[in-house]
Amino acid sequence: MQSACTDKSWVQGFSNKNLAFVSNQTVCYPCGNYILFLDIKTKKTRAVQCQAGQVGAFAANANSQVVAFSDRKLNPLIYIYTFPELRKLTELKGDAQLDYTLLAFSFKGPYLASYSSIPEFVLSVWNWQENLLLCSESQPGLTGTALSFNPMNWQQLCFVSESSVTIWHVERSKDKHHLTRHPVELPDDHGAMSPHEDLFFPASRNYDPYYGPDLPVSAIAGLKGHEAETFVQKAPPEFMQKIADVVSHARSEVQKKKGGKPSSLQKPVLLAMAFCNEGLYAAGSEGILMFYHIKDLQYEIKICADISQPISSLLFSPDYTSLLLVTDQGTVYSYRPAHSGEAVKLLDTSSSCFLAADFLTPGNNYCVSVTISGEVQVWSLEDGTFLSKLNLGIEATSMACCPSSNSVAVGTQTGQICFLDVTKAEVPRVVHRTFLSKLPVLSLHYDQSGQFLIARATEGHIFILDARPSKLFQVLGYIDNDKYVNEQGMFNASDLKKEQYDLDYPLSSAVRLKSHNIVYGYCTCAPFIRKYYLSAKNKWDSPSVFSSEKKIPSKQFGSGLLCLSPNSQWLAAAARDGVLFIYNTSTLVTEEDGNITNTDDMTWIGQKIQKVMREETQRFANQKEELQMGIKKLRETIQKMMHENEKVPDIEKLEHWEFNLDLKEQEQVQAEAEENVARCFHMDCEVRNYPLKERSKEELETLKKVLQLKQAETADLQAQKKNLDSDTALSEEENEKAAGELTVDGASLCLNGSLSSQYGGDTSILYHQCDLHTKEQKLNQTILLKDVIYQVKTAFNEEFDIVVQKKEQEIARVKERNLKIREILEQLELQVEVWEPVLTDDEMPERALTVQDSEIKAEKYMTQEEKEQAELLAKLEMERRLAATDDERVRALDDMMGGVLEIRREDVLKMVRYVSAMSFRKPVGSSGNVKFNQQKSPISVTKESWRTAELHYDQRDSTREHTQKQTTRFYCLPEDLWTEEESKVFEEYEKKVNELNEEKEEYRQFLRNEWNKLEASIKETTQNFDDIVCKLSEKKLKSQMVIYQEELKIVNLIYALLLDEELDTREAGLHKFLMKKKKEKVKGVRKILTTKYGVEAYRGPYTDALQEEKSLEHGFMKQFAHIPGNLFEELLQLYKRRPETSRTETLLDTANPYVKGSPEDYQDALSHLMKAMDELDSPEHMPSGLDQSLWKHFCLARRNKMEIEELVKWKALALAEMQACLQRRTDENDKMKSELESIFQELIWLKEEKMKLQQNLTVQFLLKQGQVELGSTQIPEYSDAILIDRRVVEELNCALAAQGEKKITAMVEFKDFSKGIIQLEWEHKKMKMQIQDLKEKARDIVILPISKDCQLLHKKNVKKHQKKVRELKKCIHLKEQENYELSLQLKEMLVSVSERKHIFEAADTRDISEKITRQRYQEILKQKHLRNLIREQEKQLAILQSEIESCNPRTLHII
Repeated sequence: MQSACTDKSWVQGFSNKNLAFVSNQTVCYPCGNYILFLDIKTKKTRAVQCQAGQVGAFAANANSQVVAFSDRKLNPLIYIYTFPELRKLTELKGDAQLDYTLLAFSFKGPYLASYSSIPEFVLSVWNWQENLLLCSESQPGLTGTALSFNPMNWQQLCFVSESSVTIWHVERSKDKHHLTRHPVELPDDHGAMSPHEDLFFPASRNYDPYYGPDLPVSAIAGLKGHEAETFVQKAPPEFMQKIADVVSHARSEVQKKKGGKPSSLQKPVLLAMAFCNEGLYAAGSEGILMFYHIKDLQYEIKICADISQPISSLLFSPDYTSLLLVTDQGTVYSYRPAHSGEAVKLLDTSSSCFLAADFLTPGNNYCVSVTISGEVQVWSLEDGTFLSKLNLGIEATSMACCPSSNSVAVGTQTGQICFLDVTKAEVPRVVHRTFLSKLPVLSLHYDQSGQFLIARATEGHIFILDARPSKLFQVLGYIDNDKYVNEQGMFNASDLKKEQYDLDYPLSSAVRLKSHNIVYGYCTCAPFIRKYYLSAKNKWDSPSVFSSEKKIPSKQFGSGLLCLSPNSQWLAAAARDGVLFIYNTSTLVTEEDGNITNTDDMTWIGQKIQKVMREETQRFANQKEELQMGIKKLRETIQKMMHENEKVPDIEKLEHWEFNLDLKEQEQVQAEAEENVARCFHMDCEVRNYPLKERSKEELETLKKVLQLKQAETADLQAQKKNLDSDTALSEEENEKAAGELTVDGASLCLNGSLSSQYGGDTSILYHQCDLHTKEQKLNQTILLKDVIYQVKTAFNEEFDIVVQKKEQEIARVKERNLKIREILEQLELQVEVWEPVLTDDEMPERALTVQDSEIKAEKYMTQEEKEQAELLAKLEMERRLAATDDERVRALDDMMGGVLEIRREDVLKMVRYVSAMSFRKPVGSSGNVKFNQQKSPISVTKESWRTAELHYDQRDSTREHTQKQTTRFYCLPEDLWTEEESKVFEEYEKKVNELNEEKEEYRQFLRNEWNKLEASIKETTQNFDDIVCKLSEKKLKSQMVIYQEELKIVNLIYALLLDEELDTREAGLHKFLMKKKKEKVKGVRKILTTKYGVEAYRGPYTDALQEEKSLEHGFMKQFAHIPGNLFEELLQLYKRRPETSRTETLLDTANPYVKGSPEDYQDALSHLMKAMDELDSPEHMPSGLDQSLWKHFCLARRNKMEIEELVKWKALALAEMQACLQRRTDENDKMKSELESIFQELIWLKEEKMKLQQNLTVQFLLKQGQVELGSTQIPEYSDAILIDRRVVEELNCALAAQGEKKITAMVEFKDFSKGIIQLEWEHKKMKMQIQDLKEKARDIVILPISKDCQLLHKKNVKKHQKKVRELKKCIHLKEQENYELSLQLKEMLVSVSERKHIFEAADTRDISEKITRQRYQEILKQKHLRNLIREQEKQLAILQSEIESCNPRTLHII
């Protein structure tokens, strides 16, 4: 492949971010791959190309007249070029891997600062003259925005990031340099300086015994390492703004829409400042350049220029004669402060990125470019002169120039295509706009003849337009993938010829030659250009892959773009690396070069879609109206609820947000299983079950592992406990007591913290709350608690399902009883509504998804085959029914007797006895009456009024209708003329009528009683079910309480785990911080040792220089000792005299506020000194009488002495600087030691807190209400209380109880013994007194005289008592005989019982006895039922008798 070189003609472009003076009259700025140098007087431009590609960071120094820039490639370099030679001076190579973002020259000296981007983020300081890296420092993750040196001191460097400002000091120790960081505290949003708060090491720490230690926010956020150290807590966002701010924002938006500037609402913003000797220049968003003339503490404001554009930066020239004003739009103005004139436009180009560029037809005069912001520019191809521009006001996405006319098509982000007429290059204009869609136009492409324009939008839309202006750029149609719909404007498949090919490589761009079937494609995955020859056999339908005929290697990097010239002779290839290759299509030889539119208008595709939507809207208007009505009703319901909510008391009011749809709760409900409901029959009470989802396989496996682990731990603990009990065994009695107490305590639910065991939860699988010390145990406990909650819910759901089944059964029973009630009501001919319960929609939610036949109003559609099949089935059913009824015997029975052979009881009410024809005539003087009921009621007829009658007697029921008619005609004869037979007939008729009426009334009363019984039974059963539901509701409440108890345990465990994790995070962060500080300390110690060695090494030369200075002074005294005394004194004064030179010189002839500082090094200072010595060495200062040779020798000696003094001075400064650096390193080392000590203290405290957290567990107790009573309202202090194992206290209590019992036993024995002594003494005293009483009685008896009456009375009493004794003996004898007989009978009965028992066991008649028992039980129930019926019938008979007595007193009297 042959290569050729193309020279660049001109370069255009500007970035308002980088602009610098390289001399007093020249500014430079980067532009793509070039650095452009613009002379502000002649406006001529020169360019330097970056050979490696695009220019990265950029900086310039007017004092040294050098330019520095970096390239953008892997391992980038920094290039230093001189001006005006534009010669590369040197290259700086650092450790940056991707890119440099900032460069800055020092005001004086050969120093350059650079800052690299990700991944290093390294700030470096270079000596660009010697190509040396002086020092560097890393700032991980910090993105820099600005970098500059202090003009007065190159050792101060200001670094600005997005959120901080840092001053870096370049410390120098002879040849060693070191960067030290000094952050600047910035004010807050209100301009106030807030004290700095160290979030990594908080100043104060609070400890809460419940919530644990107070940890830094970084540990709570889970941050470690550098992120934890640099973490900054931001204030929460303000969701609600002030009303005034909202109103002002609304007004400004309205003002913008009206087209004006809201100047009264927007405050001017200061964007740029420039300082000079006279004062301060400032500019901002209003585009006005103002000058503040400062005098002492006062200032005056002067408006210098108004360019009506926001000014982003101000830049003085090095001689401070020109001030450049740079705007956001990319325009640069020049202002001369000395002349005080208007600002002159220096450069007018767009600051936005170029999007595309193309040649205007015929392609040799003009070219057109467009920027992303939508600015179209026209350029002259000869010298790059900017001719005109047109701002579309819309973000552009693509551009193409028409080959057949001077028109340009620009695609926009809003889906428009703007067509521009560029016939007059100086005045381009928009002639037409086509609004294709609301999707961005990705690319535009004209065919080679310029007849058609192809536009590609997102989502696969490809539009084809007529490119001729005479056709007004008509849209022909669009293609959407492989679908073609005419209604929406798409092409038909028959109108397009589409060919698809399966290629061997994916392509990023492709072009086709106009007259040949040759396609060139740029490969995506490799830097190659492929050449394909299209043919019919290589289409996509072919199974083989279409391979390229030729492969052209490319030196470009990244994906590329191909473009073909209009004459198909040249092929251009451009890639992401910025290199352009031009190929000859015949030889494949390369040449290398290093106004706002209204968006609310309807789009073309929108018009097509709207037409289709209008038709669909008309088609589905009814359904749409129904949906709207449903939404309206729902809205009215919610509004009604909100209106009612406003009327209720405040304590019952709901918040407005509670009427909104809670999306989180909706997702949670959808994630759960369906919820069922059970309602009461007669009360407003309902119970819902727990919606449970089936646990996943992973959850069950985790639970299984935890249970196995718990079982293993329990077995291990029991084995250890047995070994421990065998070593320290208690006595048997104490063991029994302790075991008994432990059993009683184990049954207690206090320490379990919940009542789950009473509601279906297995709490035996849980860990004891006092044993949860490790993280694994807490995690396992959480899983087990969730399983307990699941068990409680499952147990409740099982009971709930049983209740639901009971309700279904009760509903079925009620329906059966209602059938009987309806039959009774039908027989009683009553219209009473029967209550019948049904399941509600909440209880049967699946009913909402089931469509009933009654809900379908339209007739069911049936095909012709279905209709024929239905007719055939109906015909067969009719034939079956006719065949079933074709029986002569059955038909005769139905016709004659209603299908039955006897009258049933329920047919009594259907029996009617009435008179068909009667003549009622009341005889003269008769006192009888006639009663007639037209509704087939019983008939009563008197003998006096009865003349002619025809009796009809009908007997009917539901299955038989039998009519017996008996007709007897009586002539109008008086009663006394009746025959005996006629009287009997009348009496018989009257008797039957009475019997029938009595039977009907009796049966009606029986039906009423049955009806009442059924209703009472229904009410009783439903009320019993309501009681069951109420009990279930109470149980649901208690189970919910149990679940909350377990969830409270889980929350406490999770919080403990979270706190443990925070402590681990804090410990890890401290360890990383400690390792970092240790490394820094090691580096600091190394720096101290290096600096100390340097100081010690530098002291020797400094001492030598001092000694040399003293030796020169002594040598001067010796050399000029022979000179006379007066001349010697004068020479000595001249020898000590020094030139009067100022160390700083102010540039008074310019407005530069900065001064020339001190010399940078010894040589510079020495040259200044020697220049000043030339005046002192002149012969004018030579003393009179001194020889010329001695004067020269004296001047030479004085120069040597001054050189040594200057050297000593510089060495002393260097030594002082080194010692100061050593002192700073030592101070930093001491500070590092204190920081390490504080870190160690923090780690020790953290370990103690972790130990406390493991030992100080949160235990949940279950206490009864009112069990703990406090004497006062103050809560006791439990800060010094500890929680120990209950078994320890119980063992101590057992020992104390045993010793107490022993003591009590001894005390009881002592008490009993002393009591026995007292009792014996009392008995002894009693016996003495009894002896004395007996002696006194004996003495009284001896003295007492007895009469005969007393003796007789005594004998009678004795006889009576003897008689009673004899009677009692007889009774005792009789009872003994009866008991003997009963004992004999008992023995016989026991023998018989034992025999029967043996017989029963041998015969195995248990089943028979059970059957007999059941039969007897049934008989008893039957007897009980019959007795109840008898009682009811007796009551009914009594009622009937009383009614008969009240109705027919005369008849009964006659009978």
